[in-house]
Amino acid sequence: MTSGALRTTSAGLPGSADPLVTAYDLAVLDLDGVVYVGPDAVPGAADALARARVAGMALAFVTNNASRPPQAVVDHLVRLGVEAHLDDVVTSAQVAARMLAERLPAGSPVLVVGGEGLRITLVENGLRPVGTMDDAPVAVVQGFSPDIGWRLLAEGTRAVRAGLPWIASNLDMTFPTPHGPAPGNGALVGAVAAAAGRRPDDVAGKPAPGSFHEAARRNGSTRPLVVGDRLDTDLEGAVNAGMDGLVVLTGVSTASDLMLCSRAVRPTHLGRDLDALHAAHPVVDPQEVDGRATATSGDATVASDGDVLSVVRPGEDALDLLRAGCVAAWTVVDAGRAPDVTAVLAALATLEPEAPWAR
Repeated sequence: MTSGALRTTSAGLPGSADPLVTAYDLAVLDLDGVVYVGPDAVPGAADALARARVAGMALAFVTNNASRPPQAVVDHLVRLGVEAHLDDVVTSAQVAARMLAERLPAGSPVLVVGGEGLRITLVENGLRPVGTMDDAPVAVVQGFSPDIGWRLLAEGTRAVRAGLPWIASNLDMTFPTPHGPAPGNGALVGAVAAAAGRRPDDVAGKPAPGSFHEAARRNGSTRPLVVGDRLDTDLEGAVNAGMDGLVVLTGVSTASDLMLCSRAVRPTHLGRDLDALHAAHPVVDPQEVDGRATATSGDATVASDGDVLSVVRPGEDALDLLRAGCVAAWTVVDAGRAPDVTAVLAALATLEPEAPWAR
């Protein structure tokens, strides 16, 4: 585990008496669903990140989107009012290209089933991107691009069926858009895998730990905090990297996802958005009261009656209710059973009826 981490193996939330910007020296930030959604900034994100830098927290932007080169990511962030530099950005394309460069002779041709971000970083790592099997590639790399069509997927299938080493930048099944989730690289990799009859040999991006370790290495961090919206990539990656994780509710993961999640993807802290970096976080531990597991956060209390969660006190803050609901639910999950979280979801919907995450 990374020095200074607070990650717990219990069913609770360990909390932080200090604001996260002072408890950790680096925020390893996902982008889609955390800093922006599509072309637009998450409300308040730019201001929260600017204040984090002022407080002395370093920022790294780690993305599984392999379609854009790092400079395009920087340009996008700057347009949204977020200070960013090339060294701040770690893409799954960079990690994939580095993995291939460590395994192949310089100048090796690599079939790219993806976009410009992959091609540029392959060249930067001394490899030669190609687009057809007629160029005799010695490996295949696949990453998300909105412009991938059937012909390129077919060419990738041809290469994979021929037995070439195959690295996927990431396996995200969905890609966030302003209109909701759309097919991601995992879905496109799945199409090639189904046609070729095998899975990728390796995966570069989250939830593999390589991107997180690279971000910590660049910044000399001993107390990094992973910040993401997805349990199955960002938070699972944090667990795999031995780092603490903050989940924010501005993207993919919902209250149901959080309450039903296993230890393998469980966050250390919960927050509505990036303002959570500037707050202390309560300790929430399960307690046994009158023979049932009970969790309290703020003035919200949730208990598990067997496998059914009940809201003892909803409180006034939906986030406190969610924290208490998670900890009560995790005692059931960790016993190998599926909790019934209906009552908590109903109470969350009453407290914040317009919140898309409260479901």
